[in-house]
Amino acid sequence: MRFNGLALVAGAMAIVACSGGDKNAQQTSATQNDTAAAPATQNTGAATTAAGAAAPITGTIHEVKMIGDGQTYKFDPAKITIKKGDGIKWVMVSGGPHNVAFLNTPDAAKSQLSANMSSQMKELTSPMMMNPNETYTVSFANVPAGTYDYHCEPHAAMGMTGSVTVQ
Repeated sequence: MRFNGLALVAGAMAIVACSGGDKNAQQTSATQNDTAAAPATQNTGAATTAAGAAAPITGTIHEVKMIGDGQTYKFDPAKITIKKGDGIKWVMVSGGPHNVAFLNTPDAAKSQLSANMSSQMKELTSPMMMNPNETYTVSFANVPAGTYDYHCEPHAAMGMTGSVTVQ
């Protein structure tokens, strides 16, 4: 039964991947340099989208790991507090596919947060990360102070949730 679920998720992701446009054209150079040992896909929050102008990271880049071992699925740390201008780099460690989907985002923050996210699958939702060391980075520059809840869509029912508090 578990295999069928994984096969279903993999098939759905293949369909989504095949239906996408040229997403590399939307990406611009990052404000950071990753030096992962293994090849990694890096998506940064530095693109400009229809929602408005992206605001680059001007502060610290914090790291949140995405971990799954077949029984436990989590973000580490699950709750993080950052300052305006900081960014978060989510790193797929194990148990993928994983993504970051923001929930119940206030209207006042939606357009800027969306503009700061590149390569979205849908509004406020990152692409799926399939392989260890893949990353997705989001700038929280110009995003209003507050708490932003998110989850991993494939593992939400297993409690893979997190929150970012912007000061």
